[in-house]
Parts: sequence; structure tokens; C-alpha cells
Amino acid sequence: MARVDLRNSSRYWRDPRVPGLSCLVADFTSHDYAPHSHEGFVVAVTEAGGAEFKSRGRSDEAKTSTLLVFNPDEPHSGRMGWSRRWVYRGLYLTPPAIETLKTALGLETTAYFTRNSFHDPDLIDAFLGLHRILDEGDDPLEERELLLRSFGTLIRRHAAGEPGLAQPARDRVKAARIREIMRERHAEELTLEQMGAEVGLTPFQLIALFKRTTGLTPHAYLTQLRLKAAIAALDRGATIAAAALDAGFYDQSALTRHFKRAYGITPLQWVRAATG
Repeated sequence: MARVDLRNSSRYWRDPRVPGLSCLVADFTSHDYAPHSHEGFVVAVTEAGGAEFKSRGRSDEAKTSTLLVFNPDEPHSGRMGWSRRWVYRGLYLTPPAIETLKTALGLETTAYFTRNSFHDPDLIDAFLGLHRILDEGDDPLEERELLLRSFGTLIRRHAAGEPGLAQPARDRVKAARIREIMRERHAEELTLEQMGAEVGLTPFQLIALFKRTTGLTPHAYLTQLRLKAAIAALDRGATIAAAALDAGFYDQSALTRHFKRAYGITPLQWVRAATG
């Protein structure tokens, strides 16, 4: 991903996989935002310190316990105020990204939020996790899954009125078909859109159905299949790098990260244990 350095040790980049989605990691020690607006949604999560912001004629605080959301074209301003440091992560969705999100979530209209700050620990953790995964940029399926889950949950919980998210069909046959596709094509770059289209579900419906019927998200289930394929390849004598690529992982480091997360050891430790 191309990065642009901003003042105060901040980074900004555009996600190449989602047109219209941009990310910012800001570490401010002195900065004031003049009144401004964005053409799309802004979601921001504070990691340390905080700031003051003004919107809708009132002032509020950006802090670690608060998720900030601004609607498209909604004027707001900000300043450091009481804090000597403000570290936060921001997500920016312009119209192309909003349309992608609406389609994937099954929304008929663009969501609207009547407040700018939400005290919702689960969502704060979800958006921090999403942003960090987008920063790493090495797992398209996980990125897409977390993007839809985070924004889908935000809209369900906090959007004004009835946003009209399509309800997932309770059909185990569809989940079984998706599992079959994953088993057959685990080494490919599968997308939620592709798999959902196979059974007539939106990506958001697919995530909900899969979690309900398997106890795992599509990404987690696919990762397990890939780990099993990598282990089989290692047991046949493949190198770790070859096993990673053959199983469908982005690279050797991705295999190692998921392997240790799942099993508590690295692939190298697995190989050494098997040959020792």
C-alpha cells in the first residue's frame, strides 16, 4: 500500500482492495482541526490521550472509551484541548466505499447517525482490530470480513430508524455448500462475494449464517482448512514457504502467525518435532 507521511508522525493510505476506503494513523502532540467535513463517513478510535471536538453545535471529547462517527458532509472541528497527546486510528469511506458496503450488507438506503460519539467497548475493539488488519494488508478475506462485521454491527446498534439490513436465511444446506467450496478451493483467493453468490446470500448474510451454523466466521474456518493443508504438506517434506503458498496463505510469515495462534508453536517447531 502506498503511504503518505503527514506531520506529527501520522500515516495515511488508501486501501487498494476497497475503492473509496482510506485509513489514517495519527499521533498528534499539537494539532487543531479547523471546521471541515468529508464527502463520506468518518469513524475514529482513540488509542491514547484524547482531544476535544465540536459538531452539531455542541462540544464533546474523543477518548479511548468513545467511538466517533461523522456522517457524510457533516461539519466538525477538533483540537488537542486537555491532552498533550492524541493517538487515534481513522477510517474514511467515500461514496464508492459506501455503495460497496450497502450492497454487501443488503442496505436499501445509506445509514444515518443522530449522534457522533458512542460508548460501545465491543465496537471500539472491533474497529481497532479492523484498522490494524488493514494496516498489515496481507489477508484480503479477513479484511473484508472484519469490515462488514464492524460496520454491520455499528449500523444495527446505532443507526437512526430501521436501516433495513437483510436478515440471513437459516439454511444449513447453504452453509454446507460454502464449506464444500472452501475445502475444494482453499488455496485460491476466495472472496465473501464469490461464496455468497454461490448460495444467494449477501456477504453479511453469509458471515451471520456461517457463524451460526459452524461457530466460526468464514475466515476462521478457511484458516483452519489452510492450516491442515499446510501441515499435510510439511509432513510430506515440503518447505515451510512452499507449504504456505500451496495451502493458500499469503506468505510464510502469514502461515507462521496463524500456526502459532492456533497451535502455540511455529511451523519450524512442528517440523523439528516431526523429524527429531
